[in-house]
Amino acid sequence: MRAIRFATASAAAIIAGLFAPGAWATCYVIYGADQQVIYRSQTPPVDLSRNLHETLPQVAPGGTLVFSLDNYGCEVEVNRLPSNVAAVRKDAAAGAPTAPRAPRASRS
Repeated sequence: MRAIRFATASAAAIIAGLFAPGAWATCYVIYGADQQVIYRSQTPPVDLSRNLHETLPQVAPGGTLVFSLDNYGCEVEVNRLPSNVAAVRKDAAAGAPTAPRAPRASRS
């Protein structure tokens, strides 16, 4: 009886471990227009719930964001972003609405 309980508990623990969400370590790197690293961290530099073509130019005009599931090299953080980026990131984290876009002029 004791062996059956142990086997059942072990099987339940294994199944729970298989279906538990995994923690993914990511690394975010922004290369500037001159291909130099201007940002590297495990914290996303922009609001990832929005399209990158909307958010990245506010943070690094002409930059390229590269992210991977591997965090190799991300132990040493780099942050050479302009000082106004902190406000953009803070607003994005708080879920602040962005300024509305001006309507496009229609072509007649």
